[in-house]
Amino acid sequence: MNSFFETHIWPLRGKLFRMVFLWTKDRDLAEDALQNVFEKTMGRQKELQTHPNLTGWMVKSLKNEVLMHHRKNERIESLEGIQETAFNEPNQLESEESLRLIFDLVGDLPEKQREIFHLREVEEMSYEAIAGQLEISLDQVKVNLHRARKTLREKLINQGITG
Repeated sequence: MNSFFETHIWPLRGKLFRMVFLWTKDRDLAEDALQNVFEKTMGRQKELQTHPNLTGWMVKSLKNEVLMHHRKNERIESLEGIQETAFNEPNQLESEESLRLIFDLVGDLPEKQREIFHLREVEEMSYEAIAGQLEISLDQVKVNLHRARKTLREKLINQGITG
């Protein structure tokens, strides 16, 4: 028989890691934060079994963990060099540069827009699920997503990536 952690928390690890990595741009920090939240979750399994929004609780706990790390270290981690991947083929190098530019542009969005954009476009969550997870209204989700897409579109046009 599987525990509550194995059936409800562990399956979220990929999604949670992608989110915390998006915030931190540091693989080690993302893994540490996720591990710390998992440890806290293990001790609170009974309480969390009746929680109405388990994913939202996990996301909020991860955010708090990352904020505590930054406050403790009193600095923001460098965002440079995280997306570097070696490709051998020349045409993939161009794709890598475009992808890096897009990641940089997404990273420049305000936090709320960046988070909503990630949840919708990467995690493919519904508007309603995003609103529930972030504990905001459906209209706020739509407005922030629209603004994020508009900003990205304008910046891509200015960079000459798309027309």
